[in-house]
Amino acid sequence: MAYQSVFRPGLFDGQVIIVTGGGSGLGRCTAHELSALGAHVAIVGRNEEKLQKVRAEILADGGRVSTHVCDIREEAQVCATIDAVLSGQGRIDGLVNNAGGQYRAPMHTISTKGFEAVVRNNLTGGFIFMREAYNRWMAENGGAVVNIIADIWNGWPDFAHSAASRGGMLTLTETAACEWGASGVRVNAVAPGGIASSGFDTYAPEAKAKILEFPPTVPLQRFGTESEISAAIVFLLSPAAAYITGSCLRVDGGTPNARGTWKLQPARREQPFNGFHRTETPELLRGEGPRA
Repeated sequence: MAYQSVFRPGLFDGQVIIVTGGGSGLGRCTAHELSALGAHVAIVGRNEEKLQKVRAEILADGGRVSTHVCDIREEAQVCATIDAVLSGQGRIDGLVNNAGGQYRAPMHTISTKGFEAVVRNNLTGGFIFMREAYNRWMAENGGAVVNIIADIWNGWPDFAHSAASRGGMLTLTETAACEWGASGVRVNAVAPGGIASSGFDTYAPEAKAKILEFPPTVPLQRFGTESEISAAIVFLLSPAAAYITGSCLRVDGGTPNARGTWKLQPARREQPFNGFHRTETPELLRGEGPRA
């Protein structure tokens, strides 16, 4: 079985696309779809073992992939990674800034060090990757960037550090879209809501309990799938999005649209999209029934 993408085969033939955070979760799924559509994917992450596992999967499926161990927060490592991709593949057509993370904590308990660490992971690292991909290739050759943010609308209680950094990435996206448009570089963002992925299993027990309470608060009454995020990313990288830049595509089941004045009803005809043939249900959701 291969990835069941809704996009046409060969869409990215001859292209090279970097996916940060490509060793797990949304990055792994996106790397698989892009590879299935013909791209050489350069997957980036801090954990070599995870990267090698995804590499083996993609190669087994007949795709093209290279792995790059890199801490996106470290400028020298990012520069070396960009240079390695250019040296090995000769071009960079797309960048998916997916790497990031956060932890649950009330704002008044977050230390300055903890706040800065999340901002560096979710904003500064993405900025460095964008800047270096632009300066070293895209400024003279064009390209497309997709930055992954989050459901930050109306604030994000218990995740103030991540909300601030993801909001910064949104305005960084909008700014780069304006400054880099003349170079033929499009820059957009995707804002996932609650997506069933391996990231669920990284949270502390109290945060996991909150995750399980999430679906009834969503108009579509479920978690999203990794494939639904990947499809949004692929669209924004594709020629079909040639006149889209500086935009943010929400993929969140309508979560920010729920209001206290409206009682949400059980969904009756929801059909989640899941084209990822190697998807893995998060341990948190095993035995929970059909949530995505």
